[in-house]
Amino acid sequence: MRTVRDQRVNGGPADAAGTTTGADITITDAGDGARTTAGAGSTGTAAGAGRRPKLRAVPGHRLAGLPQLAGADERLRHEIAVVAAVLPFKVNNHVLEELIDWRRVPDDPMYRLTFPHRDMLPAELFDRISALISAGAPRERLAEAVAAARRALNPHPGGQLEENIPELDGRPVPGLQHKYRETVLLFPAQGQSCHAYCGYCFRWAQFVGEPDLRQSLPGPATALDYLRAHQEVADVLITGGDPLIMSTARLAGYVEPLLGPGTEHLRTIRLGTKALAWWPHRFTTDPDADDLLRLFERAVAAGRQVAVMAHVSHPRELAGEAVRAAVARIRSTGAVIRAQAPLIRHVNDSSDVWAAMWRDMVRLGIAPYYLFVERDTGASSYFEVPLARAVEIYRDAVRQVSGLERTARGPVMSAGPGKVCLDGVAEVAGERVFVCRFLQAREPERVGLPFFARYDERATWFDQLRPASFERRPWFAGDSQLAGEPALV
Repeated sequence: MRTVRDQRVNGGPADAAGTTTGADITITDAGDGARTTAGAGSTGTAAGAGRRPKLRAVPGHRLAGLPQLAGADERLRHEIAVVAAVLPFKVNNHVLEELIDWRRVPDDPMYRLTFPHRDMLPAELFDRISALISAGAPRERLAEAVAAARRALNPHPGGQLEENIPELDGRPVPGLQHKYRETVLLFPAQGQSCHAYCGYCFRWAQFVGEPDLRQSLPGPATALDYLRAHQEVADVLITGGDPLIMSTARLAGYVEPLLGPGTEHLRTIRLGTKALAWWPHRFTTDPDADDLLRLFERAVAAGRQVAVMAHVSHPRELAGEAVRAAVARIRSTGAVIRAQAPLIRHVNDSSDVWAAMWRDMVRLGIAPYYLFVERDTGASSYFEVPLARAVEIYRDAVRQVSGLERTARGPVMSAGPGKVCLDGVAEVAGERVFVCRFLQAREPERVGLPFFARYDERATWFDQLRPASFERRPWFAGDSQLAGEPALV
């Protein structure tokens, strides 16, 4: 009996280009729908035909019906349906036609990145949802089980809802996060989707349609009031989802107020986006692409550093003329591009992959920024890599590159207390330890603070670590938790 990971499906490059019909395509749920036009029977991308490419996307519940999976057996289709019932999936025509190598499916890294696999859910959870679907359970009963399953997958890691939501005049401000003194995150309501979804996304709870799991800012007014009241903030990160799923007019409604009176203390505006990899046409041929570039230019002229924080998981996402053209246009505005991604099993858990990706980034004019550790949420058990292995991969990748290609910091865990960097493994006082430090911290005085954790070859996340036996400083959570005490987080 073959498992899913052993199963191959029919298809090759000819299947992946121009065969996806309107019957299998639904229009993407982009924020305000400004750029989501498609017609039944539309095929392929338009770049080679001199037409403007149109964004088309397939949601998770329809992935099994793609013609590229025509050779898959019913077991695979069922497993896709089960996982997609719990976690959000969406794949667009650029990913399907330009990035996935269908000859290598299911082992192709882009396929692993974007398509459901049964191991993305714990076995007991998968079996529970599978049984309900197979039995044709009533919609209400299935929805109840799915909601419980989602809550078991740690939908908001690192105390995002409990500790990061700020207050204004004594009231919480939903849709903002203020974890670090200098930085505030904005979650525009219209930007809580993406051009396509990464299976490992730590913000997957934004996309499952459950309001109590969603961070959403209805408009810019409250955010502007909060920022004007907090002069210590220098950096605004507009995130999601993906703010570039919005039309430029919508995005400008959030950006332009940050350029006016009362916001002179803001020095940087960052846009967290996967668009450069998933839909580079956003910067080149989309109807409002020119307007987007002019918005960048206005922000730069106002004295703000504009940073497109590109999420790039694999070198293949940087290949092709569309990406090169997008990068050139962004840089022509005075904006900079920085790129980051987590280290994820099945996709980029190789030093050669990271070295190649950093070389390609610098060649294009993109600054490597972070190599993150996969967060403890959602499908983390499928994608996570042991911290000891992450240290090895980062070190071996850095050895292969030089100078400007070495600017990515890592491996970095965005944990509850802050961004913890694993600087390496060493022997100190006769004990093998992880050498750690805070790159960023909820308590600013801890930034740059080195500390030591016991080496653990199985640990995959921050809260699995324990202090080295000689560590005597306050550690990780509260100041009362000193080395040797059993509870840390």
